[in-house]
Amino acid sequence: MQRVLITGATGLVGGHLLRLLNSDPRIDSIIAPTRRPLSGVSGVENPHDPQLSDALALVTEPVDTVFCCLGTTRRDAGSKEAFVLADYTLVVDTALTGLRLGAMQMLVVSSMGANARSPFFYNHVKGEMENALMAQQWPSLTIVRPSMLLGDREKKRVNESLLAPLFRLLPGNWKSISAHDVARAMLALAFLPSNQPTRVVKSAQLRAIAADSSLAK
Repeated sequence: MQRVLITGATGLVGGHLLRLLNSDPRIDSIIAPTRRPLSGVSGVENPHDPQLSDALALVTEPVDTVFCCLGTTRRDAGSKEAFVLADYTLVVDTALTGLRLGAMQMLVVSSMGANARSPFFYNHVKGEMENALMAQQWPSLTIVRPSMLLGDREKKRVNESLLAPLFRLLPGNWKSISAHDVARAMLALAFLPSNQPTRVVKSAQLRAIAADSSLAK
């Protein structure tokens, strides 16, 4: 039985993952720190504070696995500094909290194109985040790199709406992927042993894992 910590549970991928975790008999308990209280979800411990780092500090119970689904865009964040807070600092804070609580594995949503040497700000920050987590030397770290996410957001992103029809037609890792499939793949990966401490799972493989996990049910 797994005890789980999840951040980003109010987001597109995290919302799907929280529901999957809550209905999975292999999951014994779920702790989901958030900025605002969760609604419509039962059986989940939900420490909340407008400052997510403060909500994380409230968690004291041991956990086995950490899921991090935090992520935004520079436009939605409002500034470079706010984007770095959401996509780097709070992700690292989540990881450190998991280690403090004794977690042995972490699964995190990154992005296709993540690279600390990238000249593009978004990809650069994602790459720096990945490097920071790898430097923590987790016994098991899974980094998932989805392409453009499809799903119903509370707040529509104009660029995604415009580009979504194109990304549906692209091949391989470029092809867009549903947020639900990313969540389903992350849950499956949490129970799939890896022969290396860090594994990077790209978008096409996420789709395949999600399809396999769906057929297995």
